[in-house]
Amino acid sequence: MNIFGLEIAQWVLDWSGSLCVVASLVFLFWKRMAYWHWSNASVLPYFLLYISGQQWMLAGLQVSYLIFGVHGLYLWILEHRRDKGEIQFNEPAWYAVTWIASIAIFVYTVIVTDFRSDNWNWVQFAGVSFSLIANFGTTRKWAWSWFVWILVNAIFAVYFWHLELWAQFALQFVLAGMSVYGYLEWVKSKPQVITNRV
Repeated sequence: MNIFGLEIAQWVLDWSGSLCVVASLVFLFWKRMAYWHWSNASVLPYFLLYISGQQWMLAGLQVSYLIFGVHGLYLWILEHRRDKGEIQFNEPAWYAVTWIASIAIFVYTVIVTDFRSDNWNWVQFAGVSFSLIANFGTTRKWAWSWFVWILVNAIFAVYFWHLELWAQFALQFVLAGMSVYGYLEWVKSKPQVITNRV
């Protein structure tokens, strides 16, 4: 892929985005703010990778992830201050913001994706759909979101094998294992989820 005259190999985008995702999940286990920073950092290489391959739904998902990331980061700050009794905020309105934006992006990418000539786009569709659900659950700190992430990993393992994106293919198995661990950590710390968020 050529960016501003610089030729970047597909594997560079594949591996750099994947390493950022692994780093983000390590911080997510302990519910630290750095999760959002590393997660947001993975968006750019993945977005460029998917645009170059014309995987429009996955490219759109990266834009949704960035919206979730910026919104989720600020939301965690607001919730932390709320839990300390410092502020109150309109929670339903805040939670609705990401869904409205993400659904709009999702609808647009479905429209521009050609499902008739490439049946693999249905696999992409399923993975993106469940990713949005899992990401929303993560933003709300719901432990069941880890199980949805495992389903997403299974779907995308098949898809990335097809695309020969080996870093992301291998990453799905790492992420599935980390999701099991993340679920156990969240359940174990359930009484402290609110007070120890940041």
